[in-house]
Amino acid sequence: MGKRFVVGLTGGIGSGKSAASARFETHGITVVDADQASRTVVQPGQPALALIAEHFGVGILDASGALDRAQLRQKIFADPAERQWLETLLHPRITIEIFRALQAATSPYALLVSPLLLEAKQDTLSNRVVVVDVDESTQLARTMSRDANSEQQVRAIMAAQIGRMERLARAQDVIRNEGSLEDLHRQVDALHERYLQLAAGHAASAVGAQP
Repeated sequence: MGKRFVVGLTGGIGSGKSAASARFETHGITVVDADQASRTVVQPGQPALALIAEHFGVGILDASGALDRAQLRQKIFADPAERQWLETLLHPRITIEIFRALQAATSPYALLVSPLLLEAKQDTLSNRVVVVDVDESTQLARTMSRDANSEQQVRAIMAAQIGRMERLARAQDVIRNEGSLEDLHRQVDALHERYLQLAAGHAASAVGAQP
């Protein structure tokens, strides 16, 4: 990523990524949301949306011509081949969108929040990976309560994501989010101070490397 120090934040569905990133944001850190980038690339008028409609049929669009994301989610989690097709189409476009947003960041470091940081190889855009971690039973309970999804659908989403143990093995930092919001904030605050130090060192080495 060059001069900009980037921390990639990820975690399984229902782990609390949004709560963690919101706390980083209170410290003035630019947060780049991969989910927002994924919505941008399928907006009406974007080439990717036309290709999706061509592949799945115009029924995948709602009355206004926008993508019916709930219907698309059902299709791709019911068929791994369809999910693979969609990922092949969207991931490169999403990565470009994320890269642009990270380049525009002005805070000491930037936070890239992505549920598929590792699966989509978006960690190549970051200098460090932090995982928000909870037990799988907590993921199920939180997501079913939050999204009114069935256990079967939540388990399908979890199965499509990288395994918990592999995610943890590839992290440099871990935020355990089984406790209170105050406990989450305490962990984020400590990491923020650490990232400020790392970002300062990164910037200094980047300047020193210039001819």
